[in-house]
Amino acid sequence: MGQEERAREFVGAFQALRAEVEKVIVGHGEIITHVLTGMFAGGHILLEGVPGLGKTLLIKTLAEGLELSFSRIQFTPDLMPADIVGTNIIVEDADGRKHFQFQHGPIFAHILLADEINRATPKTQSALLEGMQEGAVTVGGASRPLPAPFFVLATQNPIEMEGTYPLPEAQLDRFFFKLRVRYPALEELNAIIDRTTQARQVAVNRVLSGPTVLGFRELIREVPIASHVRDFASAIVMATHPQWDQAPEVARRFVRYGASPRGAQALVLGAKVRALAEGRYNVSVDDIKALAAPALRHRIILNFEGEAEGVDTDTLVGQIVESVEAAAVERKEVFLR
Repeated sequence: MGQEERAREFVGAFQALRAEVEKVIVGHGEIITHVLTGMFAGGHILLEGVPGLGKTLLIKTLAEGLELSFSRIQFTPDLMPADIVGTNIIVEDADGRKHFQFQHGPIFAHILLADEINRATPKTQSALLEGMQEGAVTVGGASRPLPAPFFVLATQNPIEMEGTYPLPEAQLDRFFFKLRVRYPALEELNAIIDRTTQARQVAVNRVLSGPTVLGFRELIREVPIASHVRDFASAIVMATHPQWDQAPEVARRFVRYGASPRGAQALVLGAKVRALAEGRYNVSVDDIKALAAPALRHRIILNFEGEAEGVDTDTLVGQIVESVEAAAVERKEVFLR
């Protein structure tokens, strides 16, 4: 099958999966697109929002549209790491001899919903780290591979809420995108009421299998990116570092630590998915700009002045992108749209 055919197949699959999710979820169009983008890029997604906005339902609906195994972990302060990864238990065979047998935890699934992840203690939160990065977990000295594709979708409450533990920076960095789930508009709220307070049932069809998802992940990495577009993505990430000699004033003033190379990887891979989903087999500057906030908002750590002034990281990322673009225009670099 040629690249054009495979690209068309991807567009059809992306739209079909999106349509299945939208059967249940009202609004949140951009959130749905970004969740699918993260899944096809091979990353993990963190959704932040107050309870009751449909974060968990969105993830469960996505899982129903895929022929993949699904697990849900409800994070609570008394949850232990063994409750996530599993543990060795003593069992007795038919001859009365005892031996250790590994009891798989809920992490051994293709799609893992980590619900209210910041309600658990840091020790328990860290149980996900190895699985998210390596696709395997180590229990009792033995490394056990997780099923492929492995996709973590975590929800968290805003850190100002009672009984929450902020995720450590190392774990935040392992999330491909951080998405902010907003309150619905009035029309959307009316549609939610109509859908959820009537007797009709909505059937979500399974439209994609695991091997198909893995095949699309390979296709996405083959999408070309021009050197000037790649340079634009790199410049945005570098501009989040206050110590960089070309960093804009806003970064020098409010940022303590900038985004890691994982931020640049998320930016470029996400842009490749966005381009392909729109039927284009090349990445544009607009793709990079559209994904700068979800890829970088959780990777920028504000300094004391930024925290004291209540600087919004989305606004900060927008200002950094504008400054990088303005600097490129001054240098007479032409960005292809």
